[in-house]
Amino acid sequence: MSEPLPVTEILPALHEALLAGPNLVLVAPPGAGKTTTVPPFLLERAPAWLGAGRILLVEPRRVAVRAAAQRMAALRGEAPGGVIGYRTRLESAVSVQTRIEVVTEGLLVRRLVADPLLEGVAAVIFDEVHERSLDGDTALGFCRDVQQNFRPDLRLIAMSATLEASLFTTALQAPLLESDGRHYPVEIRHRRDIGHLRDLPEACAHAVAQAWQEEEGSILAFLPGIGEIRRTEAFLQRLLGEQAPLYPLYGEQSVEDQARALDPTSGRRIVLATSIAETSVTVPGVRVVVDGGWRRLPQRDASTGLPRLHTRRISRATAEQRAGRAGRQAPGVAIRLWSEMTQRSLIVQDIPAILEADLCDFALLTAAWQQAMGTEPKALPLLDPAPAGGLAAAQALLHELGALDKEGVLTPLGQRMINFGTHPRLAALLCAARTVEEQAVAACLAALLEERDPLRGREGMGEALSADIRLRLRLFTHDDGRVPRPVMRRLQQAAERFWQRGGQKGGRRQLAEYVTAGMQGYGVGRLIAAGFPDRLAQRTHAEGRYRLAGGGSARLNAADPLVKEELLAGAAFHSGKGTSMTLAAPVTMDELPDSVKACMQEQREPALDGTSGKVIVRQRVRLGALILRDKNVPPLPEDITTALLAKVQADLPRYVEWSDTARQMQARVALARRHYAPHLPDISDDALVQSMEWLEPWLAGMDRLAQLKELDMTAILTSLLSYEDQQELARQLPTHVALKGGRRRIDYTTVIPSLAARAQDFYGIMSLPKLAGGKVPLQATLLSPAGRPQAVTADLAQFWKAGWLDMRRDMRGRYPKHHWPENPADETS
Repeated sequence: MSEPLPVTEILPALHEALLAGPNLVLVAPPGAGKTTTVPPFLLERAPAWLGAGRILLVEPRRVAVRAAAQRMAALRGEAPGGVIGYRTRLESAVSVQTRIEVVTEGLLVRRLVADPLLEGVAAVIFDEVHERSLDGDTALGFCRDVQQNFRPDLRLIAMSATLEASLFTTALQAPLLESDGRHYPVEIRHRRDIGHLRDLPEACAHAVAQAWQEEEGSILAFLPGIGEIRRTEAFLQRLLGEQAPLYPLYGEQSVEDQARALDPTSGRRIVLATSIAETSVTVPGVRVVVDGGWRRLPQRDASTGLPRLHTRRISRATAEQRAGRAGRQAPGVAIRLWSEMTQRSLIVQDIPAILEADLCDFALLTAAWQQAMGTEPKALPLLDPAPAGGLAAAQALLHELGALDKEGVLTPLGQRMINFGTHPRLAALLCAARTVEEQAVAACLAALLEERDPLRGREGMGEALSADIRLRLRLFTHDDGRVPRPVMRRLQQAAERFWQRGGQKGGRRQLAEYVTAGMQGYGVGRLIAAGFPDRLAQRTHAEGRYRLAGGGSARLNAADPLVKEELLAGAAFHSGKGTSMTLAAPVTMDELPDSVKACMQEQREPALDGTSGKVIVRQRVRLGALILRDKNVPPLPEDITTALLAKVQADLPRYVEWSDTARQMQARVALARRHYAPHLPDISDDALVQSMEWLEPWLAGMDRLAQLKELDMTAILTSLLSYEDQQELARQLPTHVALKGGRRRIDYTTVIPSLAARAQDFYGIMSLPKLAGGKVPLQATLLSPAGRPQAVTADLAQFWKAGWLDMRRDMRGRYPKHHWPENPADETS
C-alpha cells in the first residue's frame, strides 16, 4: 500500500473550514498531493453544501489539466470522462456523470461570461494561484463577484505551493491551512553566467550530460521555449548518443508526447521542459534539476500590437519552485546556469500579469461581465486593480474595433469576438470574414500575425523582400521550400484552430483550397483593417513614406511593389531609427469594413484663400490622422461665418478696424465695471476672443476677409449694452465736456481720464466734471496755441492760483498775440 500523501493530514481541517465558511486558502509544498487529493476528498465526504453540484479544478496550463484529470481518474480505476473529466479549448472528456471537472483558467473565464452564475457548480478550486496570470486573476475576480452578490453558497478554494498568503486570505476573507509536505534536501549549485542567451542550449546540454554521468535519478531541465529545447536535444544526442532517453515537454505538444514525458514507468530519463513543469505536473523520478534561468512570458509586441512571448529572467521565487522539483522523492541537486551574484540580482517575485500585460482581452471580457452582471471593471474584486491608463487605452482600441460603443457598452460584434478566444485584434479580423473563403484567409492571417513572420531574415529569396502579407498567405497553399517544415507546421496548426473556432470543418487540404480561392478577391486588406484600424497607412508625397491613422508615420522600401499603393492596411512594423512597415496589404476606402467606416468623420473645413481672401470649403473624410477623401465644395453661409470668425478670433486687432471711438468705448465700460456697474459685459480684447457670438450676426452677406474692415466696432460694442446701460454710461462717463471753445473729448484710454484743450478754453472754469459719481478723477491737460501740452492738473482752482503764473510768463513771450490774463478764474465770458 502506498504511503499517504502529506496533504491528507489537513483534510479534516479543510472539511471543517468549508462547513464554517465559503472560502479557504491552502498552502502545500510541491509533492504534497493537493491537486489530486483535495477534489476527490470533497466529493467522497459529500458535505451538504456540495449536494449534486460539480467541483471545478482550475489549472494554469493544458498539460496540467490533462495530467490532473488522468491521475484522479486512474486512482478510481477509470478513464477521464466519467466521474472525473477535463476540458480545454482543444479537447474535452466530460459526461453527465462528471462531478470533478478540470479546466484551464482561460476556459473558465469564458465560461463565466457565458454562464455567470455557474449553474450546477458548487465549488471552484484555483490551483497554483501564485502564478498570478491575467486569466487566473480575472476568473477569481468574477467568481468573487458572483459569490458576493448572487451565490453566497459557492465555495472558493485557492491553492498553491508558494503563496503570498496574506494577500489571498485578506481578499477572500478566508482562513489559511498549511501542509508541511514531504521535504528532502536539495543541494544548490551555481555555474558561471552564460554570455548570451543563444549559448544557453549548449551550456544546458553540457550540464545535463555531466549530471547524467555523475548523479542518480532522472533529470529535469528548464529552458525558455521549443527552439532552445530542440537545440539542447541536438547537443545532447552528440554528447550522449542517439539512444539517450530524451523527452521534450511543452504546451504545444501532442497529448501522446506529453504522456510519454510524464510516464512513471519509463525509467530514468532526461526531460527538457518549458515552465509548464514548474508546477501542477510531476515528472517522476527527478533527482536533478538543471535550470537555464529564463522563461517566456506574454508581452505586448510593438511591431504588431499583439501579445507575443518574450524571454525574461525568472524570479527568485520561481528558481526556488524549480529547484524543489529535485527534492520531491529523495535528496536532489539543482544546477543553476547562472552565478550567485546574478542570483542576488533576481527580482523576488514575478510581477502580477494584470499590472504589465496587454489589457485588451481583459477589457473585452469585463465589458461582457458588466453587461451580464452590472459590475463595472473598476469595481471588480480583483487581487490587484487594473492600471487605469492601460485599461483606458484598451477600451479605446475596442471602440475602434467596434467591440464597444461610445458609452463603453459591449456591441453584438464584441460578443462575437469573445467567442473566438483570442486577442481582440485577431478576433475582429476573424469576424470580418463574410464568406467561407474569407474565413479561410482570415484564419491564416491570424496564424501569421500570432507567430513571427516566416519569411523574416530570408531577404535573399526574391519576393520575401516585400512587406506584402499575401506572399506569406501563399505558403499555406503550396510548399515552396522557403520556410522550415516545423515553422510551417506550427503556422498550419494555428490556422486550423482559428478555422475551427469560426465553425468550419475540414483539415489542412480544405483550408488551403479555400485560401487559394479567397486570395483571388481583394479581401486581405479589408480583413487586416478590421483588426488594425489604427494602422491604416496612407501614402504621402515623400517616396515610400506613409502616414498612419493612429498617428505617426512609417516607411516602405522604395523597391517594394506595395509602394505604389495609395492606402495600405498595416499589420506589423519594425522600429529602429525609424518605423518600417513589414507586413501589409493594399486596401481601398470602399473596401474598409463597417467597424472602420463607423469611425470615419465627414467634415466640412472652411478656410480662406490666401490670394483672394475668399472663403473656400474642403469636404474631407477623416479616419484618425488620415484624410481619405478631399474635395472642394461651394461654401454655405455657415461655412463663411465659421472661417471669418476663426480669423478674427486668431488676431482680433489685425482683421477689424479699430477706431478711436471704439477703443474709448472699451475703456469707459471697463471703468464702469470697476466702479459702479459690475454687471456690464466685459468687452476687452481678451474677453471678446473667448467667444465670437457677439460678432456672428454682423457677418451676414460677407464672403471675404477684406470686408471685415467695414465693420463699425463702436456700433457693435454699443449693441452689447442695454439701452438703459447706454444711457447710464453716457451720464456717468460722458464722452465729451462742453468748454468755451466747444465740446472736447475725454480720453479714457490713459491711466487717469484726461480732458485736453487750449488753456483759453478753460478760462473761468474752477472745477472739472465728476466722473462715476466722483469715484473716477478727471484731469485737465492745458495746451499751448500750437496744441502742445503745457500743464496737467486735476484741480483748476488751485492751478490758477499757483501754477498759472509760470505758464503765463512762458506763453506771453512765445505767443504775444494771445490773451494771457493774470487771473483766468475771473474770465467768465
